[in-house]
Amino acid sequence: MAELAFESRVTWWGRERSGTGVLTTGQQEVVFSAPSSMGGRGVGTSPEELLVSAVASCYAGTLLHLLARDRLPTEEVRVRAMGTVGDFPGATARFSQVIVHPTIRGGVPSREREYMVAARTAREHCFIG
Repeated sequence: MAELAFESRVTWWGRERSGTGVLTTGQQEVVFSAPSSMGGRGVGTSPEELLVSAVASCYAGTLLHLLARDRLPTEEVRVRAMGTVGDFPGATARFSQVIVHPTIRGGVPSREREYMVAARTAREHCFIG
C-alpha cells in the first residue's frame, strides 16, 4: 500500500490566544485565531472549526463513495457537523464529541433503509472522524 502525504503551513503572530494565524494549504490561505468564546480574537475561522470541517469533509466523501458503490441515486449530499469541547477552560479541555448530520437529496424513498445503512457505515469508515 502507498503512503500519502499532506502538507499545510501555519504562521502565527501574537501571543497565545490574542494572536492571529494564517494556514496555507493547497492553493489557499485561511486566516484563523482562537474563537472569542475561548478568549481569542475571533478573527477568521478557528482551529476548532477547522477540525470539525475536516471531519465533515471526510464523512461527506466517504458517504458519497458508499452511495455510488451501492448505486443509490443522489443529487446532493449536505453535511452539518457540530463539535463540542468539554471542560473548558482548563488543562483537560478536549473535544468530547463531533456529530455529523447528513442530508441526502434526490434519493429513492423506497430505499431509505439502504441510505441509513450507508450513513452509519460512512461514520464508521471516515478515517479522520
